[in-house]
Amino acid sequence: MATADNQPWPTELRLHKDRKTLTVAFDNGERFDLPAEYLRVKSPSAEVQGHSPEERKTVPGKINVAIMQIEPIGNYAVRLIFDDMHSTGIYSWVYLRELGMKRTEYWQDYLGELAAKNLSRESA
Repeated sequence: MATADNQPWPTELRLHKDRKTLTVAFDNGERFDLPAEYLRVKSPSAEVQGHSPEERKTVPGKINVAIMQIEPIGNYAVRLIFDDMHSTGIYSWVYLRELGMKRTEYWQDYLGELAAKNLSRESA
């Protein structure tokens, strides 16, 4: 069942037992294992993304973050609640798929931003 704009529809959303990986599968056969750290630093929240590209923040120190809870938002998204109490990001199915498809690129960009700002994935 594709969405109105012909996007693949999720068929599975599974949080692994260690709460460090979220698996998302779609009806077109795509399947992505998304680490909690990656999801946290790429949160679609205004807190992380800002209200313009210039306001976007690089979030350090999340290597050990875990997902505590997943809450459905209508039939189009989920809210992820992390153990650092971040809970304001609404992850649409489209955004989760984008994160899966562009994971290597986005992760390299993130690591580059950390290095450029002299920040670390480790907690302070």
